[in-house]
Amino acid sequence: MNTFHLSGYPRVGAKRELKFAVEAYWKGAKSEAELQETAAEIRRLNWATQKAAGADLVPVGDFSFYDHVLDLLCTLGGIPSRFGFDAANLTLEQYFQLARGNATQMAMEMTKWFDTNYHFIVPEWSADTSFKVNAKNLIAQIKEAKAQGHDIKPTLVGPITLTYLGKKKEDFGCRIEKILLPKLLPAYAQLLRELAAEGVDWIQIDEPILATDVAQVWLDAFAPVYKELANTGVRIILGTYFAGVAEHVKLLGSLPVHGVHIDCVRAPEQLAVFAEQFPTNKVLSVGLIDGRNVWKANLTQVIDTLEPVKAKFQNNLWIAPSCSLLHSPQDLAVEEKLNGEIKSWMAFAAQKLVELGVVKRALEHGKDSVAAELKASDAAAADRATNKLIHNDAVKARLANLPKGADQRKSPFAERIKAQQAWMNLPILPTTTIGSFPQTTEIRHARAAFKKGELSAADYDAAMKKEIAYCVEVQEKLNIDVPVHGEAERNDMVEYFGEQLQGYCFTQFGWVQSYGSRCVKPPIIFGDVSRPNPMTVYWSTYAQSLTKRPMKGMLTGPVTMFKWSFVRNDIPLSEVAKQIALALNDEVLDLEKSGIKVIQIDEPAIREAMPLKKSQWKEFLDWACESFRLSSTGAEDSTQIHTHMCYSEFNDILDAIASMDADVITIETSRSDMELLTAFGDFKYPNDIGPGVYDIHSPRVPTDAEVEHLLRKAMEVVPVERLWVNPDCGLKTRGWKETLEQLEVMMRVTEKLRAELKK
Repeated sequence: MNTFHLSGYPRVGAKRELKFAVEAYWKGAKSEAELQETAAEIRRLNWATQKAAGADLVPVGDFSFYDHVLDLLCTLGGIPSRFGFDAANLTLEQYFQLARGNATQMAMEMTKWFDTNYHFIVPEWSADTSFKVNAKNLIAQIKEAKAQGHDIKPTLVGPITLTYLGKKKEDFGCRIEKILLPKLLPAYAQLLRELAAEGVDWIQIDEPILATDVAQVWLDAFAPVYKELANTGVRIILGTYFAGVAEHVKLLGSLPVHGVHIDCVRAPEQLAVFAEQFPTNKVLSVGLIDGRNVWKANLTQVIDTLEPVKAKFQNNLWIAPSCSLLHSPQDLAVEEKLNGEIKSWMAFAAQKLVELGVVKRALEHGKDSVAAELKASDAAAADRATNKLIHNDAVKARLANLPKGADQRKSPFAERIKAQQAWMNLPILPTTTIGSFPQTTEIRHARAAFKKGELSAADYDAAMKKEIAYCVEVQEKLNIDVPVHGEAERNDMVEYFGEQLQGYCFTQFGWVQSYGSRCVKPPIIFGDVSRPNPMTVYWSTYAQSLTKRPMKGMLTGPVTMFKWSFVRNDIPLSEVAKQIALALNDEVLDLEKSGIKVIQIDEPAIREAMPLKKSQWKEFLDWACESFRLSSTGAEDSTQIHTHMCYSEFNDILDAIASMDADVITIETSRSDMELLTAFGDFKYPNDIGPGVYDIHSPRVPTDAEVEHLLRKAMEVVPVERLWVNPDCGLKTRGWKETLEQLEVMMRVTEKLRAELKK
């Protein structure tokens, strides 16, 4: 038998039941017992769905109230001592405080999980970091799954990856020598022994850092670590994903583990290497069903690819999605409004399970046993290759006929900034926000009522204008130099634009978790992209009519538009990005003609979209930065182009960021104590820069001293004439009360430092 397994499944519920339950708990509207009841029902349904599709081993440990990395830290007792919590007796309320902060402590840092849009909580490593295993929550879920009749396989982030992803809060020497081997490894081994005592046979330990260009010192840690873990009474399958690990095939084959999982969607070429060189007496788990996208697999190709591997590995060939299905929407079956033709090309998490079930039956009983399923799969693949819904000759021609230098502004920044200052007349330390303001219940209800036809277009228009007017009024009172309209009319920074672009389609319930209770519903790019009509001009010009200050228009950049969408997989990503860039360029020029001369083209995803292998970086950055520049091609020198980038490490790509040539860049730096900004200072970043001076991901209001500390640090590395002041991200997820209080602090500190600079 070829075992069908998976490492994770969407945990928010088919209609975001967990999100609503968690947020109700935070507000005091649900008890902990009620929240736990909702969670248990989601787990029950998930496991039942997996078993019904034919899964032999269902994952445990993939469910989380906030983040699975944070869960593992809590299980190991490795939480920051600064909170003063007893890890052995951590309450659910304290668990959430680690992620969200409290009155006295900032939240733990959060960053992107490799090249995904999922955010994980970053472990904090200090000299006094210690671990004490408390596996009660994980063991309770194991018992829960077993009681429901399931064969289980816990999935955990591996100790080397966990150590690697953690951030040192002080200089105490090598993490391997000071944290991993003496402290974490014994605790991790104890955890596995406790799981073995509960009857756990197989466990998946994920080490995705193997798919990155990790330094040799980390590779050298694998042998001693897994030698220790081999004696814990469980059988280990080591999981890798998001890129190829063929260069480590000998290392992986030599480790005392019982198997390895490889991602053959992101790196199909590695299968041949593993088929030839990996020991056949160990499990080779092959991920040929895409865990990160929404398209049906070509099942005939998948089976044909696997059959020779099965011939060699026999029952030691396991099948799985390429990675956790956490990154996929849950169930296509609940979608009622998708174009039927487009829907026929798709598979969400539940349908991917069915695909794996078909592959399993074909491997066991031959392709004739699944002939009907293969016929349907072949038909979908053939339709996608030629369908006129997908292929637009005019879009292809526009891209093919771009003149040389089409992506360049008319003049260099040094000349553009003079033209911009001439009309903007901004003070030193100019202030702005990143774009969005609170999406209140009233806004969401109005949008929902409008979509359902319960609110007329005129009434919806009036409701949005009321919100925009209030937002502008607030910024006027705060004395923010470059206001925004607040984006009341926007459901999501990608979805809003995708709804108005040809080549995109949308789901009703295609939600995926971004962080905590925050879910996004990515648009789906199914075909060639173009802009039929203006998308933002109406709202931005209305906002500009309410103020004499320069109103900032807000767009989402081409890389983020495809990265935070489920993107078509039948043409190169570079072509998709440039198609989107030209559509956005139409919008930039229309905004400019309408009097909006400050335009932000957000690219928060450019760092996360980078390949995990450095050898592929230059090719990506060349076309990604070209796409950004194409978005503003033809704009006048006096039009100021901004961009924004979210939590990322920029040190090694600053040349590329500078090549984007945005007049102003804003970045998230507050949780890292301006650490990220140092690189920009050392690099002597040539254009204007706005480091975030407070963290918007927490409802906590910073003190004046905290904001002043960060801003003064910024002034030490960025010339003050090039420095802007802003929050570190959009304010959409915050409430108005904390938003106003936070911005008041920001403005008070700014005025104080301006007064100092005038002396």
